[in-house]
Amino acid sequence: MEDSGNLFDVYETNGLPIWDAPQHECCVGDQDKVDRLRRRIKYYFMNPCEKYRARGRKPWKLMLQLVKIAIITIQLVSFGLSNQMVVTFKGENLVTFKHLFLKNYADGDTDNYAVYRQADVYGYISHSIKQYGNLYNITLGNHEYEKNGDSYSPLTLCQTFYRNGSVYAGNETFEIDAEVDTDCVEFYPDHHPSPEEVMSHFPLHFKRLVSVTVTFVLKAINLQTIRYRELPDCYDFTVIITFNNNAHSGRIKIEMDQDVSISECRDWEIIGASSQVLYLTEVFDCVIILTCIASFILCTRSVLTGIRLQCEYSQYCRNSSGKDAPWSDKLEFVNGWYILIIVSDTLSIIGSILKIEIENKVVTSYDICSIFLGTGTMLVWIGVIRYMGYFKKYNILILTLRAALPNVIRFICCAGIIYLGYCFCGWIVIGPYHEKFRTLNTVSECLFSLINGDDMFPTFKDMNQKSSLVWVFSRIYLYTFVSLFIYMILSLFITIITDTYTTIKQLDQSGTPTSELQEFLSMCNDLPNSGVYRLEKSSSCCLNFISRFRKDEQILTSEA
Repeated sequence: MEDSGNLFDVYETNGLPIWDAPQHECCVGDQDKVDRLRRRIKYYFMNPCEKYRARGRKPWKLMLQLVKIAIITIQLVSFGLSNQMVVTFKGENLVTFKHLFLKNYADGDTDNYAVYRQADVYGYISHSIKQYGNLYNITLGNHEYEKNGDSYSPLTLCQTFYRNGSVYAGNETFEIDAEVDTDCVEFYPDHHPSPEEVMSHFPLHFKRLVSVTVTFVLKAINLQTIRYRELPDCYDFTVIITFNNNAHSGRIKIEMDQDVSISECRDWEIIGASSQVLYLTEVFDCVIILTCIASFILCTRSVLTGIRLQCEYSQYCRNSSGKDAPWSDKLEFVNGWYILIIVSDTLSIIGSILKIEIENKVVTSYDICSIFLGTGTMLVWIGVIRYMGYFKKYNILILTLRAALPNVIRFICCAGIIYLGYCFCGWIVIGPYHEKFRTLNTVSECLFSLINGDDMFPTFKDMNQKSSLVWVFSRIYLYTFVSLFIYMILSLFITIITDTYTTIKQLDQSGTPTSELQEFLSMCNDLPNSGVYRLEKSSSCCLNFISRFRKDEQILTSEA
């Protein structure tokens, strides 16, 4: 795009803009400069096909975006399949550990898995320690103990309890020290203690007990990746069994969780498979990075070109009419699609770098890499709508969304205030009597489901009726919320979109300019294939001569 110099002096005739001024009151040279500015701005807003007809400029940016969509999608699918194997391996190991180390565990007992007697606590702890020591004889996987040098890492049994205290519920008296102490003991794999031995060496202070944790580390190798031509990973599972007694209600809930670290195996040999696929994958990731960098540079250049044209157009408006261009016209030069592509390119570059590091076992941040790659791919596919907008019938959708966005944001802000009010009210009043209102998060999820007509009858039915006053309040609360948000707020939201669509459709059919910028560009009747846009690259002397010749020809034609 050619730069403009100081093209604008004072263009004003009887208060009219320069494009409305009579031809004889404006010098021919200045008018040529205005026409050049019109053509440059009009060329900037052309689609790739029109730019090709106007200047023979091949749509490199469009072709690059199409190639980028294909290769980024392939990369995401490949990483998703690899990540799926990792997630499956970790999830299945957690289920395995629950069945191996939790006494009498059955699938689906997560919420109700608890003990109620002191002897049971010692029995369950002893069972976990015995199973740990007997691992080789019971596991179906390739699980191994962790080693520190030549010795195995021990299982650690810890209890946390209030430092001092005495509780006498019968007399309604207590004395407690809020400081919490921790007491730990270690058991090695070759030690199989009985419940009585655990009780004698590690007595639990049930009156002051906060929690008991059993912690140990197991190692495993994920061999299934060999079939997909990937190097197997070595896993360290830090298993944590927690006996939770925070409530001191006589019910100690048992939970199991695991922390997983993934690393490259120290020594490995694979027969019948080649590691060449790994190198090809890294080369493919590097190609994606280079493609995204090229796309980033091209889109950044287009954004800077738009900003430069915006400054020239604003300067022209100030010189011609004495006032600055409206902000709506200025924002037309800031192409949001280019900014969207720039953001997606940045995310894809970071995600690809993380993917290469994960494949080389430098880092194991699968979740962070998934966020970058997933969000980048999502934005790339959303950017495809930009090219759909070049077709007139599809463009009305984009114009409607863009025109309705300010009103939609203001409407959501107002509706959100009412929504938050209902969330806080439901949490504090109905929470003690309804499971779906126990936390602010579940309240918000429940109310959002009600807006969409989901799970409505169970929400009414599951209300606890112990308090008649709260039950009546819940009926009023739910009925008013459903009536307000479904029949009024949701309907008004749809009306905003519908009215905007109707307005855009009418303006599109009438073809009337809706802004000063569109009115300014409507004065340029040069078609993309007219050849005038190719002359923008030529010298100014030749350009002025051809422009004058075209104007004289138009005048003679009109007089004839």
